[in-house]
Amino acid sequence: MERERVYTMKVFLTPLMPFLLFLIFPDGILSSDCPKDCTCSTPESIFCFLRRSSTIPKGVPPSTKSLFLFSNGIEGLTSEDFDGMENLEMLDLSQNKLTELPERVFEHLTSLRNLDLSSNQITHISEECFQGMALLERLYLYSNNIETIHPAAFNGLEHLLELKLQGNQLTSLPALRMPELLLLDLRFNALPTLGPSDLQTPNLESLKLGSVGLTSLNKELIGSLKNLHELDISGNQLESFPSVLKETSGLIHLSLAGNPIGPLKIQDLQNLGDLQELDISSLSLQGLPEEFSQLLPHLRKLTVAENPFNCLCTLAWFPRWLRAQSITLERTEETRCHFPPINAGKVLERLEHRDFGCPTTTTVTTSTIKTTTTLPVPVTTIPSTTRAIPVPKASDNPIDKVDDSPLPPVPASPSSSSMDSDKEQHFCPSQTCLNGGTCRLDEHGQVECTCPQGTSGMYCEIQTHHPPSPPEAEVPMATAIVDAPDISSHQATATSILLDLHRYIQMRPYIRGIRLTYRNLSGPDRRPIQLNLPASFPEYRLRGLKPNSTYTVCASPLGAPSGIDRVCTEAQTVAESIRVHGAQFDDQRLTTVLVPAIAILLLLVLIAIAVGVVCYLRRKRTKGHLDLDCEPSQLELDGVKAGLDNGALPQKQPQLMIPEPAVQNSNLECEVLLLQDHCTSNNNTSSHKPSYF
Repeated sequence: MERERVYTMKVFLTPLMPFLLFLIFPDGILSSDCPKDCTCSTPESIFCFLRRSSTIPKGVPPSTKSLFLFSNGIEGLTSEDFDGMENLEMLDLSQNKLTELPERVFEHLTSLRNLDLSSNQITHISEECFQGMALLERLYLYSNNIETIHPAAFNGLEHLLELKLQGNQLTSLPALRMPELLLLDLRFNALPTLGPSDLQTPNLESLKLGSVGLTSLNKELIGSLKNLHELDISGNQLESFPSVLKETSGLIHLSLAGNPIGPLKIQDLQNLGDLQELDISSLSLQGLPEEFSQLLPHLRKLTVAENPFNCLCTLAWFPRWLRAQSITLERTEETRCHFPPINAGKVLERLEHRDFGCPTTTTVTTSTIKTTTTLPVPVTTIPSTTRAIPVPKASDNPIDKVDDSPLPPVPASPSSSSMDSDKEQHFCPSQTCLNGGTCRLDEHGQVECTCPQGTSGMYCEIQTHHPPSPPEAEVPMATAIVDAPDISSHQATATSILLDLHRYIQMRPYIRGIRLTYRNLSGPDRRPIQLNLPASFPEYRLRGLKPNSTYTVCASPLGAPSGIDRVCTEAQTVAESIRVHGAQFDDQRLTTVLVPAIAILLLLVLIAIAVGVVCYLRRKRTKGHLDLDCEPSQLELDGVKAGLDNGALPQKQPQLMIPEPAVQNSNLECEVLLLQDHCTSNNNTSSHKPSYF
């Protein structure tokens, strides 16, 4: 009978073995193939995030092509750590505690193409630390403490496409002889005297020299880069527009932000007609010439934040131009008017034409005021535009063209009929000069105020006692342009949020990666968590989150300084619905706790079914043609054997005795109490466990 029971169990369990293995290992990878404290999402990619270990994990399979070890607390490397990883193509060691790179430490990684060592504490790059990496294409060393680089450190990296060194403490740079290099980022170092001998990179497409201390831009250096499309020289000490840029064509992205350049001139931008993105923020600009709109026909993104704009009639063209050309104004909330006081602090893009105080051109009759007669009000001339405003014809309806909601016509003054048509009249918006000052425009179109006694300043704003400022009109929010968010979330579960990054990547085709930063706003621990993603991930699911919590998620270009081009959104996880004895399980615990428990329970149920079948067969064989009110084993235990000596029923085997509570009256089905120690049918739960538990 023992053999019969084992055979019956095998019959039931054998078809279910693949299903049970799939439940225990849902990714299809045995736990022994994945290093400890790591996640093997695919056979070729291993993620080890927040392992809190000072060493490289052991047991990485030889077939691994991508190994992510960021934020592990790794303090040192040896060449033996990478034995058997000849097929590795991507290695991410960012955000660890590395202070040095030993010689030839990566020499076993002969297939490596991408190496990220950013956000560590490395101070020096030695001569041979990158030896043997002939196929390397991307090397990220930004946000370290690098002070020196050996002149031969990058020798042999002839296939390098991207080199990022921003955010270090470099004061000199070795000669970079990299014929295939496309991107070089040197921002936030001290490199004020870069020349053509430093960058022997003829195919360079993107050069980032922001905040390196430049006082001038080397003409020979820029002239040697015939394929340059992106140039960042922001945050330097350039006192004038670089003359070499007046002769440069082909630039698509240009950043001049944060330099003491002063007002831009039309001739500065005449050869930059291919620009698609321009950053001229923090240049102390008071205005922009209207010809600016005709010089850049391909412009799609413009940043002019943190400039003290005079929102006068000479700038009224700007918001209309942005809307007409569908140009995205970056840092919109930081692009505000500084003057006149009625517009001070208002967002420039949201102003209407009438808010700039432009003169209203109307026509009058002898008896009533109309806008369609042929007697014009004397025309005003603004010298800054170097051309007079034309007299509108009756059929032109100029007011409707300027604004959808025209202002009421202004009646002509009694003296206008006798005014000489050749006399020039200077116009200033009301409330331009403060404290009783008189306003006029000079020959360059700039505001001048004649201040009364006791006041001073450009706008007569300085006095002993300042009167209270008049209340500002509310900004018409209906005119604000609402764009689709660059990042959004959907398909939220109790422990995960799916992020949509399609628009973020589409609007930034130049980025090479995305840094995601998220934090829980609903819990006591609000420390941010960072993830580095390639730009090829239009969607990404954040896992391991807390149920019923609000998270803020921010995306920024990988390698950019903190806060630059940062876009954030909020997302909410749903409440958890699965509870076992008051304990709440999240998605991460389902795999490690609940699934194995279900598998064990399923095994026990199958064992019970098998024993039930055996009991049923034994009972049927023992019963014969008799109707019994109780199980034969109970009769045998009670010593009741009368009438059974004729051989109708075989002798009951003692190992199949069923406990009394298991007998069901009026039927012959067995219910085995699996948790009773004295039940013989439960012996196999401890001594015959499958080896895969």
